[in-house]
Amino acid sequence: MPYRLFCLLMAAVGIEAQQTPSINDLNAECLGNVIRLSVAPLFEEVDTVFNDTQIINLTPGLATQCGFSFKFDPMGNAMFFASLQNCFSQNMDKMFSLVMQFRLPGNHMTEDPVYRVGKTCSYTPWTSREILCDRNYMEVSVRRTLPDIQTIPKQPTGGPKARSGNFRRGVEAVASGYKMTAVVFSPSKNVMNVDEVQRKGYAIANTPTRLVLRSPHNAEETYLQNVAGVPMRVLSTSTFFEQKWLVTRVDATAVCPTPEAVAFTPEVITWYMPKHIDPLFSSDAFTMLEVYMGIDAKRLDTEEMAARNYSVLVTEAHIIVEIPVGAVGGYFKSHIQDDQYFVTYTIEPMLELLWIEEVAHENTSYKVLFPITTPPMARPPQVRNYTPLDTVPEQAVFVLELGTFNLDVELLNITFPTMVLTVAECNARGFNVQEQRSPDNTLKTFRMEVPFSDPVVFKERRAEQGVTTFTLQLIYGLVIFPEYAPFSHSAVVDAVLLDIVPPSVTGNCDQENFHITVDYRNQEPFFVVLVGKRLLNHEFAQQYLTEGDTDFTITLPFSSPDAVFESVHSSSVRSRLDVALLNPYNNMTIKYFSLACSFLKTLTECFSNGTMTALAVKVDSVPGLNPGQLTLSDPACGPTYSDDRFAYFHFTVNSCGTTRKFINNVMLYENEISLPDELEVKLNATTSSEEEYQLKVSCSYVANITRTLAFLTRPRDNEPFAETGTGRLMVRMRLAQDASYNTFHQEEDYPVVRYLRQPLHFEVELTTSSDPKVALVLDHCWATLNEDRDSRPRWNLIINGCENPEDPYRVVFHPVEADARVRFPPHVKRFEAYMFSFAGDAVEPSGQVFVHCDVVICDASSPTGGPCSGQCVNQDNLKRGRSCF
Repeated sequence: MPYRLFCLLMAAVGIEAQQTPSINDLNAECLGNVIRLSVAPLFEEVDTVFNDTQIINLTPGLATQCGFSFKFDPMGNAMFFASLQNCFSQNMDKMFSLVMQFRLPGNHMTEDPVYRVGKTCSYTPWTSREILCDRNYMEVSVRRTLPDIQTIPKQPTGGPKARSGNFRRGVEAVASGYKMTAVVFSPSKNVMNVDEVQRKGYAIANTPTRLVLRSPHNAEETYLQNVAGVPMRVLSTSTFFEQKWLVTRVDATAVCPTPEAVAFTPEVITWYMPKHIDPLFSSDAFTMLEVYMGIDAKRLDTEEMAARNYSVLVTEAHIIVEIPVGAVGGYFKSHIQDDQYFVTYTIEPMLELLWIEEVAHENTSYKVLFPITTPPMARPPQVRNYTPLDTVPEQAVFVLELGTFNLDVELLNITFPTMVLTVAECNARGFNVQEQRSPDNTLKTFRMEVPFSDPVVFKERRAEQGVTTFTLQLIYGLVIFPEYAPFSHSAVVDAVLLDIVPPSVTGNCDQENFHITVDYRNQEPFFVVLVGKRLLNHEFAQQYLTEGDTDFTITLPFSSPDAVFESVHSSSVRSRLDVALLNPYNNMTIKYFSLACSFLKTLTECFSNGTMTALAVKVDSVPGLNPGQLTLSDPACGPTYSDDRFAYFHFTVNSCGTTRKFINNVMLYENEISLPDELEVKLNATTSSEEEYQLKVSCSYVANITRTLAFLTRPRDNEPFAETGTGRLMVRMRLAQDASYNTFHQEEDYPVVRYLRQPLHFEVELTTSSDPKVALVLDHCWATLNEDRDSRPRWNLIINGCENPEDPYRVVFHPVEADARVRFPPHVKRFEAYMFSFAGDAVEPSGQVFVHCDVVICDASSPTGGPCSGQCVNQDNLKRGRSCF
């Protein structure tokens, strides 16, 4: 970037400007021994500085010699830095005043507007030595030990007469006969008088207490020195003051880092600064008192550094600064090389050190403002094609996005095969060219929509394939500001549309299922189907799909994992099924259909023994919900069963925080299923959602009621008896919790809930006999809707000791081995049945099933046939009993 110049007025505070209008975003700050001025975009470059009422060109050389530097970002924002000991400040050694006035060019009818800002800074205490390294100069200020010196300003070469009392570039000093006579540079030993020093581009001056020297970084008398493996630029001088009979010498050295002190990776900038800067130390004995990092001359605290991912590491040999490429505080700049797009990242970190030498007992303040720019990084732009293919050609448009660029890139025009259009002309043609910025406002892309029907789009129909190809060729014309560097990017995009009519999708619901019908209208299906989040594959289709001549229908239960629950009510569930037809070549959506219905479903059951059951389901509005973490009003009461979609609760009405109230002759018990407060907060923080999960459940009982109970008895066909001996035989049937038969449900667990076709593991045991010759055989087992074993309807599970041949899910007999609990395996029989529900024309579906069994007690040592022989025959044996579950 060319060196930009300001129009500035530098003078004492009391100077009046011709005009003093306000300007936004103009801010001056005192930052230690530096004044920083932030200025909004100046819109025009200016090239003069005002001293009182005189104009002096503020050239790069003058800025370097006088202690000024400037920086501009790609958006035109500027920062102006001035050393407190610059040529134009009113210097009182402790208080420094500076007035800066910016003159922007006006038009031929008006005078140039002037904007003024003044700043007075206090800087105490001074250290023995102050070193300032800025982007274009190096400065050292040392405490003098001479007697009081009267400063006599000397006029800058070629400029107007300066006002007495102002601090200027050249100074002679006389006090009691002392006079600054010569400056000796090391290691060359070149000797110059004060005028020669100034003509060479250096600055040398003194305040009432200090000697100040300033030099360009690459001045003739500076030299490079490797310090702890880091190349450093060194200025070393000795200034002589003479009296009639005496000569006094003041040594001053400045050392500044060079660009070679930085290492780059694509992700991180690493800056190495020697901890012991050899040319500045007289011995190895020193103590580092302070280490600060900052950006643009301003210190950052540890929290700000951590937020920006900056780090400073102090080792034995180095102070190492690491800055991520792209971190806050810097900026990206665009560049073009051979019509290829590159970016660099620039940031200006600051290191501020304070140390004391233990032998000399002198302290040094060392500040470095160190602009760093990465090597060019290739960022080839890309054209992304977001063209939807789910419409007819007459309605289709190319949706293109070109990016990604820095903010200093602008789109000027677009070249098509038959014409060149500016952005304004593109928009007038309906191409809707828009600039889009990233959320953090650091990057941009250019989006454009071109209808397939526009003449700039080339069309080719392939009748034999039944498709039409649409092709768009274009060249984007772009430019980088402010240097107006042009470049271009070419692209060819195409789209293939089938010469078809898009399919239609319709749907409806019954009491239990979704029915989705896809009509592809006398054409071969050219799409794949996404049901919920699952592709309709062969296995899925076999189970749920019915095909027609030109359509197919998907029938799916409302509780399928492919559907989502939208809401839950006391007597219904609202479920939604999403279906999408996708182009298999590019995965674009051809058709989207969503069907939501309410299904009658009782989620809460109330039992006369004072127990309640409730089913909670995961709803779409709380996607991060884990049903297993739901609880009743008492957080200690969690679900007895849960998975990723459901949670089932079983509890008594006098537990788990259930409340009771009376409404006339009815007792109402209420509870609430929700997440504990701490999990609710965590869920909302994770999902950025404020949805809460709350499901109220209730049961009501009539407080006073009279019921009539009728019953009848009939004699048994046969009574159990034993051939020999006397005694009572006890048989029990239990439901195991799983196939291991180690644990069983207790009386208070009933009713036990199982889903359809879940296995039920039954065990029937002869409990009071220790006779190893006795065996228990299952004769008949069946299920009814209630506890009456003789009630109808009835479904047989075991007939004559064998599985029911008409049962599609036949029972499975499990062998019994002796273990610590089972002493006599013949006394125990185990079988596995599958959960089912009764349904019929005249019978409503029931949620409860009762299982009954008849058993036969046999003499294992001498079976007499029938059930005792192990055959599936219907013969009575000597001992027969009954058991119910």
